[in-house]
Amino acid sequence: MSTNTRIYFDNAATTDIDPLVAEAMIPLIKEGFGNPSSIYSYGREIKSVLEGARKSVAQLIGANPGEIFFTSGGTESANMIIRRSVYDLGVKHIISSPIEHHCVTHTVEDIDRLGHAKAHWVALLEDGSIDLVDLENKLKGLKGEKTIVTLMHANNEIGNLLDIEKVGALVHSYDALFHSDTVQTIAHYKFNLKEMPVDFITGSGHKFHGPKGVGIVYISDKVKINPFITGGGQERNMRAGTENVYGIVGFAKAMEIAYAKFEEEKAHIVSIKEYMRDQLKQNFPEISFNGNQGEWSLYTVLSTAFPKNEKSEMLLYTLDMAGICVSGGSACSSGASAGSHVIQALYKGQANQSTIRFSFSKNNTKEQVDIVITKLKELLA
Repeated sequence: MSTNTRIYFDNAATTDIDPLVAEAMIPLIKEGFGNPSSIYSYGREIKSVLEGARKSVAQLIGANPGEIFFTSGGTESANMIIRRSVYDLGVKHIISSPIEHHCVTHTVEDIDRLGHAKAHWVALLEDGSIDLVDLENKLKGLKGEKTIVTLMHANNEIGNLLDIEKVGALVHSYDALFHSDTVQTIAHYKFNLKEMPVDFITGSGHKFHGPKGVGIVYISDKVKINPFITGGGQERNMRAGTENVYGIVGFAKAMEIAYAKFEEEKAHIVSIKEYMRDQLKQNFPEISFNGNQGEWSLYTVLSTAFPKNEKSEMLLYTLDMAGICVSGGSACSSGASAGSHVIQALYKGQANQSTIRFSFSKNNTKEQVDIVITKLKELLA
């Protein structure tokens, strides 16, 4: 298979940029060179574009424009929220899970190591879902202590969805703060942050056909923290550094496109995932699937467990050689010898499987699924 006919099933890692997004960015790249912090006309024009993008993003997710801050992506946003909650809001305890993205787990571990706040890891149910009984018990035990709970809306490797409304209400009932990593769900699910019980969420443009290197952090206007990156007054003195206006415009455009065709594109992606799952079960009856496969499953992700053997252990490599792009878990951990921390936590280090994550976008087709199934049958024969 030539590089011109590659099949891309790793959209949870990143998505291709929508042509309309690139089209929106190009005029700014060519001519919109003004610094939005400058007071003369070039700067004022770009500042207007920047604030227009902020207003658009806020409107699409039910927030106030003043609650949206642009960052370099989900990793920076998570660090900003967790670290500033400890340093500015007096947080002494952080409750999280062992299957969060590393931008959360590593940050929590670092803060715990430095003695700035104590880490608490919530238990998981058999399918990898958060044990809400254990979460409530931990909150009860910390009542009266300043606490933040940071749990992702959808797991990027196994696709488990969190009931963000239920968890947020529970967290707030114990006067704790709630941050949810929504990198995999912003622009894939509808949000009305004015009514949702969250204090902070994060998003990243390249997960929904926008540009890389740009993201958002939502900070409820009920919460006041100081800047994580200092050195200037940008982003209303919340994030120093000249704004990536090209990326911000691309982010807003990608979100606008996603929500304009939300129901249609969601239905298409769901049909691709269901077809892939059915074809895998039909042709490889010995396989299983990681995570929740019911209502509380992210519709863009299918984590598949092949019985471990010499051929299945080489699948990532052999599929790549065949021009089929998939992953074994998080792209952020590619090349890591330790394997997926999510799969290890899910099976308590006893997993005897080869994990392949298929993740889908509006650009995938059932014909592509058929090609992948045919190639898998050939490689595993």
